[in-house]
Amino acid sequence: MHQLRKPYLLFLGDVTLKSDAKTAFGLRDWCAEDVMGEWSLPAATVSLDLPRVSPAEAAQRGAGSIVVGVAAVGGALPAHWLPELEAALDAGLDIVSGQHTRLSTFPSLVQAAARSGAKLIDVRHSDQAFPAGTGRRRSGKRVLTVGTDCALGKKYTALALTKALQARGAPATFRATGQTGVMIAGAGVAIDAVISDFVAGAAEQLSPDNAPHHWDVIEGQGALFHPAYAGVTLGLLHGSQPDALVLCHDPARGTIEGYPNHPIPDLQVAIDRYVEAGRLTNTAVRCVGVSINSSSLSDAQWTDYAQTLRAQLGLPVVDPMRGGVQALVTALLQS
Repeated sequence: MHQLRKPYLLFLGDVTLKSDAKTAFGLRDWCAEDVMGEWSLPAATVSLDLPRVSPAEAAQRGAGSIVVGVAAVGGALPAHWLPELEAALDAGLDIVSGQHTRLSTFPSLVQAAARSGAKLIDVRHSDQAFPAGTGRRRSGKRVLTVGTDCALGKKYTALALTKALQARGAPATFRATGQTGVMIAGAGVAIDAVISDFVAGAAEQLSPDNAPHHWDVIEGQGALFHPAYAGVTLGLLHGSQPDALVLCHDPARGTIEGYPNHPIPDLQVAIDRYVEAGRLTNTAVRCVGVSINSSSLSDAQWTDYAQTLRAQLGLPVVDPMRGGVQALVTALLQS
């Protein structure tokens, strides 16, 4: 399980599209107190509107890591980024990357890390050996965000739930299962990089025994209905052993994104399938509500859609961006 040194300096390389810097924007928005500033090459046209701080200055001011906040084309670091990252290592900063290509494949970075004792941390990869799942019932409470598809708000919903629970005085911890989530939390497991036999065991370690009323809010991955990624979803569901589920959905999608022959299931069917699968390790699991990515709907359409869903499902229906998740928190605290 990765443990990251904060605060962070966010590195933007020479990015020209905001969409390519979503990791950096996510860190700025969700753990602003852990972000010291930003640094980029002269050719960059995207800014986070944070103070510009050089790696050497950041290290002097107590930063722990420089985070590659950009999804580089092809998943590898461009060669012209390396001198800036080497300078960060020489200053004593760890490098944190979510790229597919490991930092250790760049000899100059390995040498710079050896000189300073700083670390090269690939959050998408783990060298830890995880055990197989045990199915043992653990103390504490757990809620897992699940979805009708990938990339529709599971991480965002989990982060919003964590903050809202804490604001209500409930002990709660965000448990990250993806590379951006790990960077936000400072710890976690990129669960889709774990060997399939050990996904459930990794999820058990991610959310261990805890105080009776403590909530682990576990970031979901994939979808049970996805022809490629259902496996990681099921392993995470079994290992998380959730007491509660929140179903995440984007009403603009009629089929699984990128798979036009696989329709999005009816929401009640989706809830039933998740609850049925979750009962293997927690017979009391239940769905406490639905989180909607309503960005495709007007305000009036969203109001009508939410009211219709609430009547159909008999559950709270929220959009974290339109009104927050308080109804879900109330349902959790009453469970």
